Amino acid sequence: MLAACSGAPAIGNRQEATPSTNNGFPAADRPVASILSPRWSTEEARDRLNEAGQVMDLAGIKPGMTIADIGAGEGYYTVRMATRVGKKGRVVAEDIVPETRDYLATRVLREKLDNVSVRLGLPADPRLPEASFDRVLMVHMYHEIESPYEFLWRLRPALAPEGQVVVVDANRPTELHGTPPELLKCEFAAVGYTLVSMKPMPSAGGYIAIFEAKGDRPEPSAIRACKSGKTATPASMPAAGSKEP
Repeated sequence: MLAACSGAPAIGNRQEATPSTNNGFPAADRPVASILSPRWSTEEARDRLNEAGQVMDLAGIKPGMTIADIGAGEGYYTVRMATRVGKKGRVVAEDIVPETRDYLATRVLREKLDNVSVRLGLPADPRLPEASFDRVLMVHMYHEIESPYEFLWRLRPALAPEGQVVVVDANRPTELHGTPPELLKCEFAAVGYTLVSMKPMPSAGGYIAIFEAKGDRPEPSAIRACKSGKTATPASMPAAGSKEP
């Protein structure tokens, strides 16, 4: 299940891989973490580490951009990205938990964030408008996506030209609420994404990886699931000069 928050480790008893809702896509060959909480830590504690600021800097988020915050939770990243992109930019904050979505919508109204819209997504489909987003952020939630290949496949059309997907996660097994970097690269590569950079991100508890969609989107039947612990394909290895976590 898609996480309830940007930056939240997650809960529940479900640890086994769950088949895709669409039989045309392979199931994740790894455990899938469950949602824990829409809050990872206090916003004050995260700001003391300048977590959001560092992530936005590394992701190249600038005024005027259109950003999607997937698994937005209580809006830690949403409100800070709204300030960064400014009045000419836009942030779409999405969650799959109705109560969390409603909480964030109330916060957005209370803080008068006119450049933010809040919406409900689906576990295997972010349902984002096509060719719209300069950046799509997924912070501490990728390991909670039940059907990563279907999700990434349906996400691709939402990227604007030169748009990028930014993942922040911990370097640990998915059942422990993280994603091993080699597994992350392999799953993205399987759906036609290329790794732009990967760097340590201590203030956010792990690493930051940035991907771009390259070439044609593969047919679902052509996608092959990555095995947990296997290395990525050569095409998905770090670009020259990038740093491994």
